[in-house]
Amino acid sequence: MTGFAASQGAGLGHEWSWEIRSVNGKGLDLRLRLPELEGLEVGVRREVAAVATRGNIQISLRLSRQGGGETLRVNHLALDAALDAVMAAEVAAKDRGVTIVAPNPVEILAMRGVLDHTVAPLENPTVLTELLLEDVQTALADFLAMRVAEGRELGQIIAAQIERITELTHAADHAAAARRPEVARNLRDNLARVMEGAHGADEARVAQELALLAVKADITEEIDRLRAHITAAWALLGDPGAVGRKFEFLTQEFVREANTLCSKSSDAALTAIGLDLKYAIDQMREQILNVE
Repeated sequence: MTGFAASQGAGLGHEWSWEIRSVNGKGLDLRLRLPELEGLEVGVRREVAAVATRGNIQISLRLSRQGGGETLRVNHLALDAALDAVMAAEVAAKDRGVTIVAPNPVEILAMRGVLDHTVAPLENPTVLTELLLEDVQTALADFLAMRVAEGRELGQIIAAQIERITELTHAADHAAAARRPEVARNLRDNLARVMEGAHGADEARVAQELALLAVKADITEEIDRLRAHITAAWALLGDPGAVGRKFEFLTQEFVREANTLCSKSSDAALTAIGLDLKYAIDQMREQILNVE
């Protein structure tokens, strides 16, 4: 299921921004881009696992010091070397009759190595981690709200697809029922032709074989199972928990029954209904991939 959320915060001399993105996935694939703070990654994974069980989720955190957090320190060894170099340059220029302008202090401090830029060590890193984990809950709440809203829309789409599958299942049942008199008549005609062309054949045995063929062509069991799957689909759709994986398995059972129905059909109208049924199930399966 797709989702997005972003939030910003500040505290303990730091500023930060969270960004959470997700796309569809069969399982939970969590990818993190976090600064190195002890306990932060473990805590973020724990918070995500509490609200999501499926999807490819990416979480990034940008953390910076307020005011930069850098201190400047003069490297006296480098400063002495720089001053010695300036003096040597002045002496060499004077010997050759060249006048040069002495560098000012700012130019000397800008020479490589004269100033050290150091970042002050973190104060209370554990407290900062706790503050960040508390703040990520806000971003995750917004992220979850977006997924819930998308889930409602998906629920309406899937409900319409279940209704379509229900209609086609009823249509297949009615088409099969309408064919039963014809199937019985064909069975009697076939039996008469076989007995007429096969002198001495066991009529009971021939009738039994034809009856077996008729049973194999009967789709009553497939219709019953499709109806049971429809009932299960409505139950899953009303379940507030994570049902995506269960729904995937159920669509596989739908596909199996629709395929069997088509393979048993010897009637053009029933075959057309079976093909429409397979198409409707496939459409539902594609939407189920988005379900948590």
